[in-house]
Amino acid sequence: MNSLEITARYTATLSARGAPVPDAPDWIADIDNPYLHGLYAPVVRELERTPLELVAGEIPTDLHGAYLRNSPNPRHRPLNRYHWFDGDGMVQGVWFENGRAEFGSRWVGTRGLQMEQERGGAIWPGVLGPFDFKAPLFPIKDTANTDLVWHDGRLLALWYECGRPVRIDPKTLQTLGEEDFGGRLRIPVSAHAHHDPVTGDLVFFRYGDRPPYFQHGVLDAAGELHLQDIELPGPRRPHDIGVTRRYSIIHDFPLFHDEELFRRTGKRIPLFHPEVPTRFGVLPRFGGNADVRWFECEPCYMLHVVNCWEDGDRIVMTGCRTRDPSLQPDPRDGRLASMLAYLKLQANLYRWELDLATGTVTERDLDDVNAEFPMIRDACLGARNRYAYLQDLPCDIPARFEGIVKYDLETGAICDRYHYGAGVFGSESPFAPGRGDAEDDGYLVTLTTDTADWSSYCLVLDARDLAAGPVARLRLPQRVTAGFHTTWVDGVA
Repeated sequence: MNSLEITARYTATLSARGAPVPDAPDWIADIDNPYLHGLYAPVVRELERTPLELVAGEIPTDLHGAYLRNSPNPRHRPLNRYHWFDGDGMVQGVWFENGRAEFGSRWVGTRGLQMEQERGGAIWPGVLGPFDFKAPLFPIKDTANTDLVWHDGRLLALWYECGRPVRIDPKTLQTLGEEDFGGRLRIPVSAHAHHDPVTGDLVFFRYGDRPPYFQHGVLDAAGELHLQDIELPGPRRPHDIGVTRRYSIIHDFPLFHDEELFRRTGKRIPLFHPEVPTRFGVLPRFGGNADVRWFECEPCYMLHVVNCWEDGDRIVMTGCRTRDPSLQPDPRDGRLASMLAYLKLQANLYRWELDLATGTVTERDLDDVNAEFPMIRDACLGARNRYAYLQDLPCDIPARFEGIVKYDLETGAICDRYHYGAGVFGSESPFAPGRGDAEDDGYLVTLTTDTADWSSYCLVLDARDLAAGPVARLRLPQRVTAGFHTTWVDGVA
């Protein structure tokens, strides 16, 4: 089965007419990998800021700021088997001001990409390995392709495998260089650092294959760095961290690779161990290893936290929980079977309550809909909130965002939703505040691609009435690929 057949069957991102994908590199044509075709095909051009055509509705006049989105977009033909997570970071931006909008896109100029540009081709293998420990800088390329964080007037691109934060101009998307906060930051940082909207602290973490397996960091509002080594039983693969006003919640999931196999072959193959409990460590924000309170929970995995808060002596954490992340390859996918199985994303809204007074845990499903990539109003991070906005996903295909669901976290029920339409797939949708102070007084912004003709659009939806559909629909001058995480930067245009 070739890549187009796999793409049509498995990822369902080619139209029935087989319309050619515009602005894609020629080198993908003979590579048998669905994550280089269709919705996932890279684009070859950066685009300077360009005014957008309004095709329906009106842009709200109180929408003032920047929608910014990170995505994997390989610039060079891969050296070996390509994994969707391997692509070089490319940031797309939509800037809103006074009822007008502009779009632009630009690669994140990491050191690795700059070296490959000078060479004229790829240098590093991808995450499927085997890793090249003789390659310059690192055994696989730090692509800064995963996340975007706005902190203290800085826009930072981050990598889920832990890399050097890359600072980006929020108005031009030009790379300004690696950010080390005046020489204070000397370790790599994972994606999903969190800016506390009340204190101004940046809470972040780093994990690794060698001790210390986990490091917890806080860059406080005064610019002082607080870094602590946290003991774990071995190398782990956390993807996010919970944050309340006073605590961090560290994730120790029973999904980890065989250390001996990694030492011998350079292959990191994660395995789920259902006999091992999940552990969450509650750490005072400026505490150390001795201050961590560990809570054992049912075995699981979780990519993304929705929000956390303190309720008396209890820590409440809501997230998108995967009950069993075991790989279940489909033999019809041939040599791509393991990768495609790994990319399946099955998660539902879940809540844990960790009681610091009694040491007990209460945990339960809030809903059974397959939904992920949660967003909340930024001002609510770390405090009790009511609403969250997640992407509606099919259970068998990752990153094919079919719509947005709005959850009422007080009831755990979906209270509103919007479907992008047949063959149309969207992006993570951050909350953009409106004029009012109510939690859901504002807008959701997203980018979509229609696989019938590969046109892409920016949609603006009223967060209080998703079902009514977009209040504004703008045509993009460039196709956008499936992407990862986004942020809204209020007031930047």
